[in-house]
Amino acid sequence: MNIFSRYTLSLLLVITALAPALMAQTTTSPYSMYGYGLLRDRATSTQRQMGGIGYAMTGGRQINAMNPASYAAIDSLTFLWDIGADVSMNWRSENSADGVSAKGHGVGGGLDYLSMQFPINRYFGASIGLVPYSSVGYSFGDKVVHGSLSNQGSGGITQAYAGFAGKYRGLSLGFNISYDFGNVINDVYAYTADSHQTLFEHVMQVRDWDVTIGAQYTVRTDKYSRLTLGATYTPKKTLRGKTWAAYWDITAESKADTVGMSDIKGRYFRPNAVGVGINWQRNRASHFMVEADFSWQQWSKARYSALYDDKGNVVVDAQQFNDRMRFALGGEYTPRLRGNYLKRITYRVGAHYTRDYVNIGGNSVREIGVACGFGLPTLEGKTIINLGFEWYRRQAHPTALIKENYFNITLGLNFNELWFWQRKIK
Repeated sequence: MNIFSRYTLSLLLVITALAPALMAQTTTSPYSMYGYGLLRDRATSTQRQMGGIGYAMTGGRQINAMNPASYAAIDSLTFLWDIGADVSMNWRSENSADGVSAKGHGVGGGLDYLSMQFPINRYFGASIGLVPYSSVGYSFGDKVVHGSLSNQGSGGITQAYAGFAGKYRGLSLGFNISYDFGNVINDVYAYTADSHQTLFEHVMQVRDWDVTIGAQYTVRTDKYSRLTLGATYTPKKTLRGKTWAAYWDITAESKADTVGMSDIKGRYFRPNAVGVGINWQRNRASHFMVEADFSWQQWSKARYSALYDDKGNVVVDAQQFNDRMRFALGGEYTPRLRGNYLKRITYRVGAHYTRDYVNIGGNSVREIGVACGFGLPTLEGKTIINLGFEWYRRQAHPTALIKENYFNITLGLNFNELWFWQRKIK
């Protein structure tokens, strides 16, 4: 193992040990106060630079947790690490009957994901990692009679996954088993005119398992080109964990007065989810790839029940969701696979449209976005630095409510090590 490999291994071991603490993403969107927060799609920095595509993406040098069938494409001598982080800047405005009533901005971000992939033999591959499922983060205030309210939220759900895939000729099949964990925290602070302060806190704690199955089928269109079809399915299931609500008298600094607590089994659900994609790529002296994806999640059939206290009073209202749909289109181009450094840089571009699951008084939340980025190889050639930029707009429809504009900077490090080969020649 060379010096670079030893330093790489040391760095990754440190990050892996700290990952549970580092995975706390900071989101700054009032829309994240609904349901489980803002949903993520297991996309790496590379995939986000292309609009978040991935259901049909296959290759031996990129980790693709969106479709576990892709793990079988890894080279039998290759070991991959992929680490991603981002910085998000947000500008928002709120409409009223008289026009724009308020403006705001925020900055968020953090460690996005951590994953690794390795071969088992010539026909089988595996992957493990940490990826975000949802994120929550908001802070805004309201004036009420005889005082004011402050709404704050934080947390989210993270997935620790392990996946396995095998291939036979052009067909690859795989699965991910995920352990979902995290807390979704929603706080309401009440301030009265006489300086009395109270806190109402609602916490959803998730500890559960789920599974995603995937398939990819690849055919050669000519000597240098191939077409891949991909699909994934995640079945509907009940979320296990617990939820509670409590009142806090901040002024008197008293202990919490718990008004409700119950097991969320049978009360909260995740929906059936399907993703499909088609990918075409050509590799000769250069590399070109383009993909189109569609995903659908049946959130309209996912219950999010009200929470009651021991007296039968509603502590947290039930929520109704919309089916979530997402379209994505993206691609990448590398002028030369070998030779001059500038020609080995990979250029990426993509776009997406999402109708989110959140339903606010009959209004759906919609999002459009574009992205671009670069894959910058290191001088020794095995590590790729993926630098990307995203812009997207999120707002409700037909009533606009809050309009949000985001500009994100994403950074990913893809480590490609031939450790198995090095062990053989010693």
